[in-house]
Amino acid sequence: QVQLVESGGGLVQAGGSLRLSCAASGRTFSTYNMGWFRQAPGKEREFVAAIGYVTSSTYYADSVKGRFTISRDNAKNTVYLQMDSLKPEDTAVYSCATTTGWGIRIARGNYWGQGTQVTVSS
Repeated sequence: QVQLVESGGGLVQAGGSLRLSCAASGRTFSTYNMGWFRQAPGKEREFVAAIGYVTSSTYYADSVKGRFTISRDNAKNTVYLQMDSLKPEDTAVYSCATTTGWGIRIARGNYWGQGTQVTVSS
């Protein structure tokens, strides 16, 4: 089965940038739609961004549009989340996962990582 491990989290000042990576096991990684989710203390898990496996089409939550960019490198079995113009409200544990559905119906699939902490200070 697929195993996902996130990295790249840390502390950054508001307005700064950070790039998260999600390393997946297996050579069949490219067959999965992938996404990033985040969860802040006391809050429910929130969808952030997704990328398809067929055309690498992308979909973003309104809260991060124009600031975050999701990409994937199938040869490296890795998904990335480039985060620019970070805001304190972006503070959360970010996790990657396989996804089902698309657009408004996007949902977490059968595999997900444990997450990496992103803290944005003012």
